[in-house]
Formats: sequence, C-alpha cells, structure tokens
Amino acid sequence: MTTTPRPVPQHDLLRRPAPDRLPAARPPTGAGTAAAADLAQVLVRMRALAAALPAEDGVAVFNGVYLAVTEEVAERIGDGTFQDPSAAGELDRCFARRYFAAVDAATAGLRPPACWRPLFQLRRHPGVRPLQFALAGINAHIGHDLALAVLDTCRVLECEPDALASDFERVGGVLTSLEERIRERLMPGPDVLEVADPLTHLIGSWSLDKARDAAWVAARALWGVRGLPEVAEELTERLDAGVGLVGRMLLTPLPG
Repeated sequence: MTTTPRPVPQHDLLRRPAPDRLPAARPPTGAGTAAAADLAQVLVRMRALAAALPAEDGVAVFNGVYLAVTEEVAERIGDGTFQDPSAAGELDRCFARRYFAAVDAATAGLRPPACWRPLFQLRRHPGVRPLQFALAGINAHIGHDLALAVLDTCRVLECEPDALASDFERVGGVLTSLEERIRERLMPGPDVLEVADPLTHLIGSWSLDKARDAAWVAARALWGVRGLPEVAEELTERLDAGVGLVGRMLLTPLPG
C-alpha cells in the first residue's frame, strides 16, 4: 500500500533550524583574522559618522548604538563565538552596507528606503527622545536591512540561508545582550518607569527579538521566491513600507 506524503506546513518551511544541527557555510579555519580585519573598515566608517554628527542628532544616537554592537561582534569574531567567522563577518559587512547606503542617500538629498525615512525626517525633532531614535534605527536595520543582508550574504557565499542560521542566532544574541544596556543608557531618568509615562508604553510596544524573528522569516520567504523577480520585488517593497510604518510610530513626539 502506497502512502501519500503529507505536505510540509508553511510555518515549518520558514522556521529557523536548531543551531546545533546546522553546518557551517564554509570551513572556519583561519577565517577569524580576515573577517575581523574587514569589520575594522566598517568600524572606521561608523566612527567617522560619530565624529561628524552632533550628539543630539537622531542618526548619531542610532550610530552610537550600532557602533557598540559592531565592536562587540568584531571582538567575538576571533574568539570561537561564531561557528563560521568568515560567514558571520560577511553577514555583518552586508548588514552595515545597507545602513551606509541609507546614510549616503539622505546625505545626497535622495530618498532612503521607506524604513529609514522616519529617522532621517525626524532626526532633529525636539519632541523625540534619544531612546526613540535608537529604537527606530534598530527597527529599520533589523526589520528590513537584516533580511536583505542575509540574502546578500547567501549570494556572496553561494549558500542557503540555513547555513547562516547558527551565526544569525549568535549575532542576535549580541544584539539582545546589548539591548538592556542601550535602554538603560538612553532612558531620561527613573521617572520613565512610571506607568503613566508615554515612553514606557511606546517602547513596550516593540520587541527586538520579535523583529529579529520576523527578519529571518522574511529572508527565508524572499530566498524562496528569488526565481520570481516580480514577486520578490513586491515582497521587498511591502517589507520596507511595513517597517517604515512601525518606525514612524516609534518616533511619535512625546510631551516633556
């Protein structure tokens, strides 16, 4: 008797595999030093932006957060944290290039991706607090850029997204470990913890972990339709617009 195979549910197709079951994208031997050297160039650009922008500029606030994250990743590239340092370094470089492209577009008077526009438009608004600027930048970079950076990395390394899953998780772990420090550093004071403070409600409506999970799902979905350019383009545009809408909400000017 022949049994018809049961179709795999869509959510299983998009689920992240367990990190301990994933192969490395490429052999890690000797890759840590080269990856760290490449990330050093990313850090140079971020530090140049930090020196050029006024401290109160919303883009400068995000840049400071992103610089801290990238410094942490660079330190861990060569210490065995990542399963494949070369792949992790490439992912981080592709990730950073998306941010730099948005900065360059805004500097040239062009329109950056929709996910970044709220931050660039409201970067000097007196009613937006530093923590809002930081979260809006993280939202744009994680929610949109990270998904596309996974695809960029897969094309460079000629691998499937699953080969990056383990180090994707480890990079995410760095982000999560820094999130609490970011919130503590940018909180305006102890009164913000009061239930009545609007910032408490605003920051509670967004989750880095959920944004990271959504980025992985988006990357897998876009990779799955890479042979259908029109579908892939529409999905990318919808992702960009949706993340931009969330960013605009995070930058709602607040009293006080």
